[in-house]
Amino acid sequence: MFPPLVLPCRRMRHSTLARHRKLGRMRPAPPACGRCAGPRENLTGSYSPPSNSRETATMFKAFVTELSAEGLLRQAGTAVVGVSGGPDSIALLHLLLDLNRTSGWQLDLHVAHFNHQLRGEEADEDAAFVKAEADGLGVPCMIDSRNIAALAEKERIGIEEVSRRERYAFLQRVCLKVEAEAVAVGHHADDNAETILHRVLRGTGVRGLVGIPRNRPLTQGSDIRLIRPLLRFTRKEILAYLSDNGIAYREDPTNVSNESMRNRIRNLVLPHLETEVNPQVREALIRLGEQAQWVDAYLRETVQRTFETLIISRTDQEMALNADTLARKSRIVQSEIVRLAYQLFGLGEQALSFAHLVSVLDLIADPASGRQTKLPSGMTVEKRYHQLIFSVPTDEPRETIASEITVHLPGRTLLPIRRLQIDCAIEEVGRGDVARLRRIAGRMEEFVDADAVHPPLVVRTRRPGDRFMPLGAPGSKKLSEFLIDEKVEPARRERVAVLCDQLGPIWIIGYRIDDRVKMTELSRRILHLCARPLNP
Repeated sequence: MFPPLVLPCRRMRHSTLARHRKLGRMRPAPPACGRCAGPRENLTGSYSPPSNSRETATMFKAFVTELSAEGLLRQAGTAVVGVSGGPDSIALLHLLLDLNRTSGWQLDLHVAHFNHQLRGEEADEDAAFVKAEADGLGVPCMIDSRNIAALAEKERIGIEEVSRRERYAFLQRVCLKVEAEAVAVGHHADDNAETILHRVLRGTGVRGLVGIPRNRPLTQGSDIRLIRPLLRFTRKEILAYLSDNGIAYREDPTNVSNESMRNRIRNLVLPHLETEVNPQVREALIRLGEQAQWVDAYLRETVQRTFETLIISRTDQEMALNADTLARKSRIVQSEIVRLAYQLFGLGEQALSFAHLVSVLDLIADPASGRQTKLPSGMTVEKRYHQLIFSVPTDEPRETIASEITVHLPGRTLLPIRRLQIDCAIEEVGRGDVARLRRIAGRMEEFVDADAVHPPLVVRTRRPGDRFMPLGAPGSKKLSEFLIDEKVEPARRERVAVLCDQLGPIWIIGYRIDDRVKMTELSRRILHLCARPLNP
């Protein structure tokens, strides 16, 4: 059985042709190259250029601007594209390929498709469709499958929660395998409006009004980013792009069902509000989300700086905050401090309800000592004289990070907990090489003056009082302040790898080198540093 296709075509383009070839309806033709989206040498297959219609050209220009302005992808980076086969993810894949062909980008793209086995043969047909599309476009494709319903029943948790967990675990595996720095998915503006309204109807705080984030870690503490380049575009614009370019896609029949709350909001509530209340209700919800995002960003930055001053002590199992100082803060700041403290133990803040937060805030306001309250995942919060103590059960196994690991110079050093390997090599360079190496250097690859480094080298976590001089900065800075300025989330700050010599930090891995070890035109021995994800 061939999967049903939606062909919004006025003319049949390469995407549809490739699929028919893959399914045996036409003689197969070799695919285009997945990196440059141009035809491979001596191959007859080629990638169809984007339509020249004004609407498509405008959308594509806005797409390029969005990626560049937000810094979502490096022009020569490696990215995984989560493709379900629906219109949003298919459009995203084609737009990214258009970047390579028409805008000089050199993205190394990989398609990933996860089959949840929730829709029987239709789900299998979705997987076959995505594989055919990727093959036709010359993009490597990885497909995985899990019986989500059986897992949910076995673990006695919701299907949606298991689906999300297994899907993101699959995407993480793919990223580690291909050394990708980002996963791109196809959420769009209508999804964002629906999400905000859904949260309002369920009951949410200010943070919930922010909606779907455009850029966040794939999983907590991960260096791999989950990005949503289509978040500013509407479903109508995406369907117009597909129609103009004759690109086929799959429709999920469950989207028309009104069994789930999300679908009722999409199919019934929002259309009713548009007709009876405000024709621009989606735009109004998105504007609300943007303003909530401004407030949230300001609040997060303020709270993160405050949080650093409140910590009295911390171990893997317990953290003490200054309760007296915390009590003088506003309740909104107090609640965000509680969220941060909870996250720092590797716990997802989604489990924290408003009632949980209020119970801790009441504890802070109570002058008595010895009272405590319980939070999800077994955490206990206790008011002990002038301290607020957050603790987790000691009988639960917890991942710890070695305080210091010696780095082989030269050679390779493995950091299993961080899923990283560091390669170090000494290289001789000549005049003119320094400028070339500066152009090559990136987030996970650096070149420093070997004669300015004082071995032995170690990798460790940050320590109180750590200072360094960020390359290009006017002076030295506390490492904690640098990470805040870089908008590194508190949970990730504790896992940042710091490469040090005898004099202190020389590379905050993934962020910046110290100015004292930078290359100069007089440098003749270079220390080449490269950090890469470990393969699973």
